[in-house]
This record gives sequence, C-alpha cells and structure tokens, in this order.
Amino acid sequence: MWTAIAQHISAKTGMPFSVDERRSVSGGCINQAYQLTDGGQTFFVKINQATQVAMFEAEALGLQDIYDSQTIRVPRPICWGTADGTAYLVLEWLDFGSSQDPAWALMGQQLAALHRVSSDRGFGWHQNNTIGATPQPNPWTETWLDFFREHRLRHQFRLAGRRGGHFPRQHEVFMALPELLAHHYPEPALVHGDLWSGNAAVTKAGEPVILDPATYYGDREVDIAMTELFGRFPPSFYEAYQAAYPLDEGYPRRKTLYNLYHILNHFNLFGGSYESQANRMIDQLLR
Repeated sequence: MWTAIAQHISAKTGMPFSVDERRSVSGGCINQAYQLTDGGQTFFVKINQATQVAMFEAEALGLQDIYDSQTIRVPRPICWGTADGTAYLVLEWLDFGSSQDPAWALMGQQLAALHRVSSDRGFGWHQNNTIGATPQPNPWTETWLDFFREHRLRHQFRLAGRRGGHFPRQHEVFMALPELLAHHYPEPALVHGDLWSGNAAVTKAGEPVILDPATYYGDREVDIAMTELFGRFPPSFYEAYQAAYPLDEGYPRRKTLYNLYHILNHFNLFGGSYESQANRMIDQLLR
C-alpha cells in the first residue's frame, strides 16, 4: 500500500518520492493518520476503509476550493485513491506551533475574506460530502431557508429517528423556521462547515490554518456559530471578523439554530447526552 501511495505522490508532484520513514500522528477519531517522509519531502496521509474513498475525495475538493480562494491557509491536497483495500488522502504537511493572539485576529480577517466568496448557483455545493462520518447532502437550492430546512435539519432529524432519538418538538421547529430566519437573506458564502477549535491551527510561522472542512455554500454565520459551540475562539478572532464583515442583527438566536445541526449530528455519531442537549436547544428556540 505505502509503495502505491508513494508512486501516486510522485506522479502528482513530478518529484521522485519513496517512504523512508512513516510515523503515526493524530488525525481525529474517524481516520488513521501518518507522516510520510523521504528525508526531504514530507506529507500528511489519512487512511480508512476503501469504501470511504468518496469521503476523502470530497474533503480534497473542499480543501482545493478553499485553497483556490487565496483567502486562508489550508493543507493543499496532493492525491487520493485506494490501494490494497485501503482508501487514502495525501495532503501537504504543515508544522504547527502555538496559537498567539495576532494569529487569531488574522484568522478572523481571513475567514471573513473566505466568506465573501460566493456562488451564483445558490446554496449547496457541486457534490455531497460528509460532516464527520455522516453523509451531508448539498443539492443546489435557491433559498437558504429551503436548504437549511431540508438538507441540514430534516436530514439530521431523519437519521436521528433511525437511531432511536426522541425529539418531541421537532415539528414545531420546522414550523418556526420562517420566523427564526425572518428578515435574514444571506448571500451564499463559501464556508468551512465544521469549524470548531480542533479544526483550526496556527503554523510555526504564525499563519492561521483551517483543517478538515465540510465545505459548501451557505450562510456564513454557520461557521461563526460553530466556533462558539465547543469552547469559543479567542476574543481577538471575533473582534477582527466583526470589523472586517459585521454579522447581521439576530445572529445570537440563529447561532442556536445552526448549532442544533451539529448537536444532532453528534447524536447520530456518538449518541449519549447529545439527545438531551438537542432537546434543550429546541426548547430555547421555541420560547
């Protein structure tokens, strides 16, 4: 497998590459991850079952879209495929350092620039991808209300029902959506889609980086909302973002709505107390 991956890297980069050293590194809870090096070139490689190659392809294409925007740093995708029954994704290796306040302010500015990248096709993306390991549908949709209702909330509630989740007020949420999103007509923005603290880093040179995207064109507030879900980013991030691209009135309430999607997804992935957390969020939205 590793020889095949090395040959693919060589073909894509135009530089000879062989695996002289391989070591396991942190890569999240879904995939195994490795650092590969020949002593000169170094790459980050994720592997999973061969059936997950479409997930890796979608991640690579999402990274490429963000990379092509020239707004904020992401690991550049090199290649992906299958070898010996294993799916793999090869990315540029980045050396991360400690997060300093100036870097977080720059991240806020650069994320605002990313969010100004729009689409004339509406909300969605050119293919489906995943949020964690959960399928995430992205059909092009004219309005944000329709997209978020059908392809974010209803999708997750449907999966949660199959898992045995009990959300007695979910119908009320759908009925309330027009009011919850009233007078809010966002432009389709290129979003990371899964922007929590584990998917944001800073290089040793002090350059902000975002990782592991679940890319699509949506309301830019979904990214800001998720940065507040599992522990907020430093204050300088929000100050810089707000200065560059102020949030619309009503964001604090929409934040709960948008993060409900992620909590439902965590219930679908992990079960447990996420069901009760989702129900508390629903109650908060319906007050």
